[in-house]
Amino acid sequence: MSLERIWAGWRAGYIEGVTSAPLDDGGCLFCELATADADEVFVVARDELVFAVMNAYPYASGHLMVAPLRHEAELDGLSEKEATALMAMTQRAATALKAAYRPDGLNVGANLGRAAGAGVPGHVHLHVVPRWHGDTNFMTAVAEARVLPEDLRTSRQKLKDAWRDR
Repeated sequence: MSLERIWAGWRAGYIEGVTSAPLDDGGCLFCELATADADEVFVVARDELVFAVMNAYPYASGHLMVAPLRHEAELDGLSEKEATALMAMTQRAATALKAAYRPDGLNVGANLGRAAGAGVPGHVHLHVVPRWHGDTNFMTAVAEARVLPEDLRTSRQKLKDAWRDR
């Protein structure tokens, strides 16, 4: 079995932007999201240590990010309590995504550091993305665009409703 390669030229611009951006611009997206009004920034859930927020540039409808409230760049820099809370919130996110979207699967992962593709390398976070059979199509590769069937407000409300039901 040979490995096939698929050209994804749209990624080059993203990677160049991430690697050429300053290491510290004085602000942190996740710290700002953690303290902002939940409705305005699409926070779905929050507790004393972590929060879940809609990705403003999702790979798929329902794409969530789960992050600690405390500013920390490294996974191994989290306390045991924070790491446990991060995983527990990720589990709740997975449960809510399954209830709200009925995906065929989920991607759960972290990009730790710029070299790993982290768009926000200064604040550790996990991505939880619903996936369906055949959800990759020609639009991403050919048109440098993602087709999302619903807006962020609708996605957030679906997830908040599903979160409450659990």
